Amino acid sequence: MKLTHRSLLLKIFLWFWATVLITGIASVLTFWIRAHSSPYQWHASLIEKARSSGETAIRIYEDSGPVGTVKYLSLLKRDNLLNACLFDRSGRVLAGHDCEDVADMLPNLSAPGVPDFGVKSGVGRVAQILKGSSGREYIFATELPPGPPMRPRLTRLGFALQWAVALFVSALVCYLLTRYLTAPIFRLREAAHQLAAGDLTTRAGTRIAPRNDELGDLVRDFDAMAARIEDLVSRQRQLISDVSHELRSPLARLNIALDMARQRKGDDPAFDQAEQDTALLDEMIGRLLTIAKLDVSAREIPMVQIELAEVVTQIARNANFESHANGDRVKLMIDNECLVYGNPELLHSAIENIVRNAISYTDPGTQVDLHLSRVSEYGQPSARIEVRDHGPGVPESELTNIFRPFYRVAVARDRQSGGAGLGLAISDRVIRAHAGTIRALNASPNGLLIEILIPEQPAGSAGSSSEHQP
Repeated sequence: MKLTHRSLLLKIFLWFWATVLITGIASVLTFWIRAHSSPYQWHASLIEKARSSGETAIRIYEDSGPVGTVKYLSLLKRDNLLNACLFDRSGRVLAGHDCEDVADMLPNLSAPGVPDFGVKSGVGRVAQILKGSSGREYIFATELPPGPPMRPRLTRLGFALQWAVALFVSALVCYLLTRYLTAPIFRLREAAHQLAAGDLTTRAGTRIAPRNDELGDLVRDFDAMAARIEDLVSRQRQLISDVSHELRSPLARLNIALDMARQRKGDDPAFDQAEQDTALLDEMIGRLLTIAKLDVSAREIPMVQIELAEVVTQIARNANFESHANGDRVKLMIDNECLVYGNPELLHSAIENIVRNAISYTDPGTQVDLHLSRVSEYGQPSARIEVRDHGPGVPESELTNIFRPFYRVAVARDRQSGGAGLGLAISDRVIRAHAGTIRALNASPNGLLIEILIPEQPAGSAGSSSEHQP
């Protein structure tokens, strides 16, 4: 791996050591603040004991002089392992040993009854002005013993606090690093889903592309790929549209020549076959033009409010009339009247294509079920149209491919059993143009089920379930 200033490896390395450094600083600051903000919470009671010891030392000094006082202070040091000294008001040592350790506190004293408390090398110290029975003022300074009841609990609390701060700081830095690394990945995933759904204009975004690392390169490559795909698909769609338009003129001339030949030669079965083939070719070209318009139309499709119950009723009535001779029948079930916003002609054509396709493949003597109902998908009321035949169905691996133009399932749905394979492709594009979805799945025990979901207008009113026999 080439290590450059743009490498993710270098950034992750720097983030790691930044985490270690910030966590260490935070832990040290926590220890320092704790040590200076809550030292020896027990000092009040010990200061009172120190005052009592100081008054005793002054009384002994006034009664017995320095010799008795030194003996008393030595006993205090022997019993408590702490140093104590007695000074006069000017700061002269009257009794005690190693008094220079506490002498620096004397200038801080201002008045009797106001002791000075401090910590030096982890040891508490107190100095205070006391009066003797003669009215003379003395200064008594001593070290304070640690508080056994409080100190262990404070140590455990401080240890827990330091760990909590370290975990919080490291978690925060890791969260920021994760956001920094995964934000482009999530955006790429979203853009890939949009691209797969047919939105060829989608891009990963301009905020991520300027990044100078591998993820920035990936985003820029994705955008270049998406732009190339959009260009290729647009060219392909435009080619289909242009070829379809160009075929219309020679086809029209071919029809004229066929009529002229029929007039000269009279009726001939070959002319009838040629007329059927040109009609099929004309229908195929018309469907190709429809697909091209739905794919690359620059203008908005005109849409109005549509009552789907009326649309499916008309489709079922027409289909029953045409298929009556074959013994097939469309059974229509309407649970609710559904209002949608769309283009009446396109929606009629899309649903009719699916119904006619079902009639073509359902087994003789069976019916095609056409069902209209209302459902709620992700909180959005939608109209659901289900068309189910009782034919051989489609292999599971081919269910998504039947909506592709010219695609046919060779096993049971070959070219002799239907048209050119454009009806379902048109239906798919029409439904997607109406912000809906369409899918195919095999029914049990046999047959194919096509399900359409179209967002419904809020004004749709529900009705009781009823069976219509068009």
